[in-house]
Amino acid sequence: MNIVSRAINWFGEASQWSGSDGIPARVGEHLYYSGLSLLIAALIALPLGLYVGHTGRGAFLAVNSAGAARALPTVGLVGLTVVVFGIGLTPTLLPLVALAIPPILVNTYAGVRQVDAQLRDAANGMGMTGSQVLFQVELPVALPLIVLGLRTAAVQIVSTATIAAYVGLGGLGRYIFDGLARREYEVMIGGAVLSVLLALGTEALFVGIQRLIVSPGVRQRALVK
Repeated sequence: MNIVSRAINWFGEASQWSGSDGIPARVGEHLYYSGLSLLIAALIALPLGLYVGHTGRGAFLAVNSAGAARALPTVGLVGLTVVVFGIGLTPTLLPLVALAIPPILVNTYAGVRQVDAQLRDAANGMGMTGSQVLFQVELPVALPLIVLGLRTAAVQIVSTATIAAYVGLGGLGRYIFDGLARREYEVMIGGAVLSVLLALGTEALFVGIQRLIVSPGVRQRALVK
């Protein structure tokens, strides 16, 4: 029996769909690490991106720091955080958060900065305060780029969260690491396929979210640009 057939049979085994090592449990763990990392990254990067985009202050530092963070090796960060914090959730979350902050920050900043100056002038002429201009004018127009940043970050996190198994946690990476250690290549393929499907599902989810929260007029304007 070739490796593909064995992988298909692995998916069909009833034992793979129940218990702490079953597919639902591992997917749940993977989503937990991914969702928590995305939430932390968004809480850091969204306010910072909105502030820098609205005021223009610290733009050079913020954008270049985000660019530098993209170059950080994820596995290297995991190893470093294990040395500092020990085995646990922190060595998984920190690299994933560091991976997610740059696209959210840069896209949020770019989305606010690309708002037409005439819209800002009109809002100021109507007597709007700075916060009103930000949240009622700039933020709605910037939403397509902001959601794109969140989408990019989410897909990167879901694709990389297999590193949780590297520090002894769960998630879909457990199948990949354990399958490699035991030379059960069908298990490795199963884990890899599930990771790809989860990443594609995440992409589709954010496409749907963008359609729900971004007004058609703003969405069309972004496509024209």
